[in-house]
Amino acid sequence: MLSPYVVIALTAGLTTAGPISLLGRQAQACFIVGTTTLPAEVQDTVTSIQDAITCDTSATTLSGVPDVTSGGISFSSIDFSQSAETPLEFALSEFATTTPLADTDLITAQDRLNTYLATEAGIRSVGGNLAIKAPKFFQSFQIARVKAAQGIEETDPGQTVEHLLGKVTKNAGSGESQATIDAINTLATELS
Repeated sequence: MLSPYVVIALTAGLTTAGPISLLGRQAQACFIVGTTTLPAEVQDTVTSIQDAITCDTSATTLSGVPDVTSGGISFSSIDFSQSAETPLEFALSEFATTTPLADTDLITAQDRLNTYLATEAGIRSVGGNLAIKAPKFFQSFQIARVKAAQGIEETDPGQTVEHLLGKVTKNAGSGESQATIDAINTLATELS
């Protein structure tokens, strides 16, 4: 057993070194259900949204991920996979913006996106199918459009309308029609 003087000396040394975690790492987000290592970008997203997300472990959605909720919006209530439409057809109708564009509620849009980001991270943690990417990127694209209409300058090049348009079209499945892709391309020109 260490003497009280040694414990005090060790404790004093630790307090000057800054905060530490006695567990060695932060608790895992409730929506990470597998053990597959996440890409750094996805892990950063998990860290940034995990406090905004709650999980209903009694209900699962895609790839066994718990139904997640952000700001009162549950993934299950806006789950593209439950629609007869293609993922982007669903996204075009479900995640439409208001007219005028600048009046779209960014908080609600972000809560919807948070549920998709959390579910995608959970799917990645089990190595599941990533069909979720197209509607997820579409939501980010819509948020970028709204920010542009509201005069909010985007400093992250990965979150611009142009960049996200490319992400949406790149991740569009082979079942998406040219009309759907054309509609999304048109939206990219409507920023006010």
